[in-house]
Amino acid sequence: MQKIQPPKFSVSLAAKVLFWAAALGLAAAAFFYVKDFTACWNITGLPGIAPTHCGGETTAEQFNPQGTPIPQEEAVLPAPPVAAPQVEMPPAWDGASRVNMLFIGLDYRDWQANEGPPRSDTMILFTLDPISKTAGMLSIPRDLWVNIPGFGYSRINTAYPSGEGAQLPGGGAGLAMKTVEQLLGVPVHYYAQIDFQAFVDLINMVGCITVVPEEVLILDPIGPGLDKVKITPGGERELCGWKVLAYARTRKTQGGDTDRSRRQQQVVFALQRKIFDPENFPNLISKAPLMYRQLQNGINTNMPFEDAMKLAMLGREIAPENIKTGIIDSTMVTFENTVLAGEAASVMKPMADKIRVLRDEIFTASGPLSPKAVPSGSADLNLIAQAMRAEEARVRIADGTFTPGLDQRAGVFFQSQGMNVTEVGAADAVYSATTIIVYGPKLYTLRYMQSVFGVSHNQIRFNPDPASTVDIEIRLGSDVAAVIP
Repeated sequence: MQKIQPPKFSVSLAAKVLFWAAALGLAAAAFFYVKDFTACWNITGLPGIAPTHCGGETTAEQFNPQGTPIPQEEAVLPAPPVAAPQVEMPPAWDGASRVNMLFIGLDYRDWQANEGPPRSDTMILFTLDPISKTAGMLSIPRDLWVNIPGFGYSRINTAYPSGEGAQLPGGGAGLAMKTVEQLLGVPVHYYAQIDFQAFVDLINMVGCITVVPEEVLILDPIGPGLDKVKITPGGERELCGWKVLAYARTRKTQGGDTDRSRRQQQVVFALQRKIFDPENFPNLISKAPLMYRQLQNGINTNMPFEDAMKLAMLGREIAPENIKTGIIDSTMVTFENTVLAGEAASVMKPMADKIRVLRDEIFTASGPLSPKAVPSGSADLNLIAQAMRAEEARVRIADGTFTPGLDQRAGVFFQSQGMNVTEVGAADAVYSATTIIVYGPKLYTLRYMQSVFGVSHNQIRFNPDPASTVDIEIRLGSDVAAVIP
């Protein structure tokens, strides 16, 4: 077989693209048009000094009880607000790339019980494609059993408190983003974290919304002092304030978390309709400064102000019918028992192939890009190889050994197996064990390497990057050098 000389590659990677696509976030960002709102912005850093009415620090002269001016460096200033560590600011969005944002709702009960950093009660990954003018949202159940980077396997709702408790760069939100990236194989550019009270405050400002319940529900508010409310199916029902939060949070139905995820997505669409209704929008604009001042302490995000503005306006152009929705439900997991913190626990173990199909339907403009899923645990290497060839992942072969010409030989070998090798060259270091870097959502090529060469999960690194020139990079180690013909 004649050797093909693929082009050499450069090791440098393009900067990651950015994101914003939640209906709640889009609505709030749209309000930024108000001058007063812009002047008071401080969730992320902006140049200049906020006006005094924003309630921030002031440089006015201060006096002691005797009336003598206190030198500025000795003045006692208010303590800065405590906020979760922020993920490092990403580069400016280019205006054309797909962007993804993780919405995180925190569990108020953990704060109330003084049990340390709160777990995530809700996780929804939003996506927005400016080219096709489409968007989507994928709900992730909190009991999903996943590998949390640096902490091992646990429920996905423990990623946030693990990152907060360990004081990692980016805090809990940063670790939650990395966990979701590893689970789905897509980049997460932004996050928006909101606590329960901030959500209720938002509903009180926006106004009541209309939902269509599908079964009898008992809405139970957080905290004492309020009566429970019963709602029934049979048409539209108006919900206000804490009732919206209770409607979105209740799990006491036959479908459990799956039903709850559907109600949460229903609330997102209801808020979108409410906020962008021409009869409501002017009034909401007039309330924007007050809304911002009341909500800023309950919402954290890593989104630059400029990107929020651009994405908010783009989001207004996307029709509801062009927003795809999905839920990781009981058909995509297996229910198993384990032990967590010394206590018996039921968890949901994901079926990777089924989740991949759902992911492709939401995070691509044309739907699933790869073939039908190979049954999980299948030992049929022919099926795995067939799926690998069909997904046409762009593969880079990088030689991390001292074997002369191994990159070229390996490139020809993998091409003969049907792999789409597009680049070959030297690795950035010497590797004793072959390492695979995953830049794009091409899981069958990864599975082929695991099945044929015995690559373990410790040899796999997820680094989602849609700007990468390849989907998979195979850094050859001395462990496979002898088996490449």
